[in-house]
Amino acid sequence: MARHLMNTTLKNLPLATDASRRGFLKLTGALGAAAAFTTSLAACGPPATTTAGATTNTAAVNKDLIIEAGISYALSTGFDPISSSGATPLAANLHVYEGLVELHPATREPYNALAAADPKVVSPTTHQVTLREGAVFHDGTPVTAEDVVFSFTRVLDPANKSLFSQFIPFIQEVKALDAKTVEFTLKYAFPGFAARISVVKVVPKALANFPLGSEQLKAFDAKPVGTGPYKLVSAVKDDKIVFEANPAYNGPMPALAKGMTWLLLSDAAARVTAMQSGRVQAIEDVPYLDIDGLKSKATVESVQSFGLLFLMFNCAKAPFDNKLVRQALHYGLDKESIIKKALFGNAKAASSYFQEGHPDYVKAKNVYGYDAKKAEELLKEAGVTSLEFELLTTDTAWVKDVAPLMLESWNKIPGVKVTLKNLQSGALYTDRVGKGDYTVVAAPGDPSVFGNDADLLLSWFYAGDTWMKGRAYWASTPERAKLVDLMAKAGQSAKDEAKKLTGEIVDLVSEELPLYPVFHRQLPSAWDSKKLSGFKPLPTTGVSFVGVGRTA
Repeated sequence: MARHLMNTTLKNLPLATDASRRGFLKLTGALGAAAAFTTSLAACGPPATTTAGATTNTAAVNKDLIIEAGISYALSTGFDPISSSGATPLAANLHVYEGLVELHPATREPYNALAAADPKVVSPTTHQVTLREGAVFHDGTPVTAEDVVFSFTRVLDPANKSLFSQFIPFIQEVKALDAKTVEFTLKYAFPGFAARISVVKVVPKALANFPLGSEQLKAFDAKPVGTGPYKLVSAVKDDKIVFEANPAYNGPMPALAKGMTWLLLSDAAARVTAMQSGRVQAIEDVPYLDIDGLKSKATVESVQSFGLLFLMFNCAKAPFDNKLVRQALHYGLDKESIIKKALFGNAKAASSYFQEGHPDYVKAKNVYGYDAKKAEELLKEAGVTSLEFELLTTDTAWVKDVAPLMLESWNKIPGVKVTLKNLQSGALYTDRVGKGDYTVVAAPGDPSVFGNDADLLLSWFYAGDTWMKGRAYWASTPERAKLVDLMAKAGQSAKDEAKKLTGEIVDLVSEELPLYPVFHRQLPSAWDSKKLSGFKPLPTTGVSFVGVGRTA
């Protein structure tokens, strides 16, 4: 029934079928949070690539059973949706909170959650939403229009510095028309309104209307109260998160289990052992080395994601201010060999800014297949006969596996000598990149957890000041000005014209390469398909048990 509801509502929303682009030239990653998000998060990409035969579990769900899962990351932040930026609490919040509209974690299809029906378009800049009848928070209090107004207002308030404000810059005002109806006034028409407001989760004003840093807000951050199908019972940073079903939930995605226990197993071997022993029914982030070994015990799938490893250059430093040098280093990477050796084939070399299979995928005019001779020629054309630099990377495990192979490729180019330094993500961006004290960075990035449309994904890196001005130092170039103009036009264009402009944007960034993907990763998950019904792996850190139950 839940799947039927999801497939029959909001199907005419522009964001559900088209790329929604308008209004995101204001999108910028908050400096601290951007680094955190880009190392760990994602949203839905194209269909999964199956590495072990998945079987559909048609047995009856037993709602008296508890779902147990192995999670890769410890708790790094709290659960208050205005500020929660850790991968694990964000995944937890998918079960605890609801927006007016939600995107299914796996399919990314929008469905009405706290909204009783599709938002009513009064005019291009006025939308009204009626709340689901009988919806209550976990403490039993009814959800009112005032709670919704408060939830949006606190996100939009600059004083709160919410990362999520950047995703709804089109909202001018939110007000309650009556106890169950909310009206949104927009700064400009935004066709993807309904799906995009899913980034704001509704919280009880009575529990969250306190100053930042107050004891009351700290308590709310630690013990969230939402309207979702599960209540959070307890959370211990390096141990586990315990949930129980919310019996008062009356929305489209009810809990199908008595509760959930998420074991926080940052040690990869511990996750694999937990899966093999039957201690858990699902794990995320299966080590590439263990995929084959797990196939006899579980269903394993590697899901293609937008999640990328990018090369970023300090475009203010010679010779990296010359695009020919940047192109040479992209050509100089034996990507297929790197993917095979370091990731056991679980990635796809970039042929565009977007991964193949993405709705907005357009093959770039510049595709950087391995060509050491071409790299050498480009360096000569740029007047560079000797190139020595230090590659900085994050200390993410798989990045540390990839980086030495990148050096191996580059150091084969005559006149090129590269050294390597791994840094913790915060130190990399704050101490080195933000101060301009670097030449080349290789790091992971993935803003697609927030949405899957071209405008959002492009704007995260190329719009605003965070990346192009404060990190790549490319903002003052005429090419950047052209890029901004193209993005503005794409945001105001109909579908076909927007697709054409997106192609021009991809061509431009693939030519200039201030920041551009080397490859897009595939993310392996494992689960017991004999015990779980409805489970779908996510192309991101985290798991979802929305619409999932146990049969045994």
